[in-house]
Amino acid sequence: MGTPRIVDPGVMREVLGHFASGVTVVTAVTDDGPIGFTCQSFSSLSLDPPLVAFAPARTSRTWPQLREIRRFCVNVLAEGQDDVSQNFARSVDDKFDGVPWQPSPHGAPILEDVVAWIDGELWAEYDGGDHTIVVARVLDLGAHPDRRPLLYHRGAYGLLHRSEA
Repeated sequence: MGTPRIVDPGVMREVLGHFASGVTVVTAVTDDGPIGFTCQSFSSLSLDPPLVAFAPARTSRTWPQLREIRRFCVNVLAEGQDDVSQNFARSVDDKFDGVPWQPSPHGAPILEDVVAWIDGELWAEYDGGDHTIVVARVLDLGAHPDRRPLLYHRGAYGLLHRSEA
């Protein structure tokens, strides 16, 4: 078998970019106000107990603050919320400036017009290389089935196209 060849990070990003993903913004409220970050590495993990997983980059300045709070909301962005995704992906002081939201049942921000939201509590963390794998217990959740999700594919936002049967 031999030594595995070294995988070029650029090639890996390009190849794995063929897997379309949804886009989320993970939010919480601190004593200084609401905080959040964009995260496209998100998935359902378990129904019993109810768990989800997401993977913030180790360079994230927001995740350490969310870790301390231990409770947060995962907002699944809707089609047309590209600007929300881009805003929360930046390192700026007030990402919530001009972004309407309401508190979830557990107090974390639910962004206006999202497809779905998941209130969660930190369950566990694991080493994920240049990311941290976060597992959260689902405390509450809701969805708007009339809205379509924002997709990310091959380095760009995309739309979900329905075929006419």
